[in-house]
Amino acid sequence: MAVTGGEQISKVLFCGPHFPASHNYTREYLQDYPSIQVDDVPLDEVPEVIANYHLCVVKMMKMNSHVISRAKQMKLIMQFGVGLEGVDIDAATKSGIKVARIPGDVCGNAVSCAEMAIYLMLGLLRKQNDIQRAIKQRKLGEPTGETLLGKTVFILGFGNIGIHLAKRLRPFGQNDVHGDLVDEKGSHEDIYKFSSKADIVVCCLTQNRETVGIINRSFISSMRKGALLVNIARGGLLDYEAVYHSLESNHLGGLGIDVAWTEPFNPDDPILKFDNVIITPHVAGLTEHSCRSMAKIVGDVAIQLHEGRTLTGIELVN
Repeated sequence: MAVTGGEQISKVLFCGPHFPASHNYTREYLQDYPSIQVDDVPLDEVPEVIANYHLCVVKMMKMNSHVISRAKQMKLIMQFGVGLEGVDIDAATKSGIKVARIPGDVCGNAVSCAEMAIYLMLGLLRKQNDIQRAIKQRKLGEPTGETLLGKTVFILGFGNIGIHLAKRLRPFGQNDVHGDLVDEKGSHEDIYKFSSKADIVVCCLTQNRETVGIINRSFISSMRKGALLVNIARGGLLDYEAVYHSLESNHLGGLGIDVAWTEPFNPDDPILKFDNVIITPHVAGLTEHSCRSMAKIVGDVAIQLHEGRTLTGIELVN
């Protein structure tokens, strides 16, 4: 711990300016704890200052072995959410640093992501971009969209988000919801069978070595012509070239994504030329409820670290 005026100070580092609610709400939650300091630092400055901190919230930072080796006082590296694919967990373990995520089912993150998936599905089905164009052109009664009623949805990845999504899709009146639950169960070997039956594929997978690029040319070719693809998980799950060419050939009926291949998303990306593409800026898991809940968890963990107590509310992965 750092010492200022005889008082020990625990320092919390938030990496980068993105997802500002994370550090703003955590700082607000800890405003009555002067012994805990919360800083948000530009990504390129993190390696130079990380040695001064005890708790790190990585956000979009690539926490590799080089950066971790500089974190001499670090006790815990955690995510403001679930995804830890940017953290070298082995390097952290070797350095004696714990790594943790915030379980999506305890903070509202999974529910928020499930709702965003439905938002993207409805936006594609009701032709959101064409609607905006019709308004600007002072047209009425067009475009003619589609409903979720009777659609077959393949939920690819059936963790917390997938489960919440399945529950919320039921009232819309689907014929089937494919995944490891509901109408038809399956495993990794069944993904092509399920994709060939689906009107909509929603990707909710964790990104790891086995799943990177899983939505590739072969997978998309197995989908019905005109089917919709939604991704609220991680951008690296989709093969960019495969998705682009499937949109260009009209095999893919629409794309709705909250995560992208490069983030922040390039507003000049050629994929945006397609009218049947809807993109949101990685906000699926971010609502007032989920952000306040996660900020409270980070704040409580910072207090527990400072006081030497057992850490609660998080899932340690090493």
